[in-house]
Amino acid sequence: MQLEWMAWTPVTAGFFIVIVVMLIGMTTWEVVSPNIERKGFLPIATTRGDRLFIGLLGSAYIHLAWIGLTDLSLWIATVISVGFMVGLMRWG
Repeated sequence: MQLEWMAWTPVTAGFFIVIVVMLIGMTTWEVVSPNIERKGFLPIATTRGDRLFIGLLGSAYIHLAWIGLTDLSLWIATVISVGFMVGLMRWG
């Protein structure tokens, strides 16, 4: 029986490294400056971690929709996702 390994391209590795760095940064930020729930434009009260999770899910859906509905460069979806994350973390 032969094992099949995942092909780690530099982009894939970079993606997971960014996620790990974001989680470490959010954990450090929470330890240094504990937060309270607040209500922004989202219809629920959220913490920084809640907004990060919602933002990551939203970014994944933006990319999936982009791949399924357009033939344009995926970098455009990445720029839209980054803008979405920044807006959500700031005003969500």
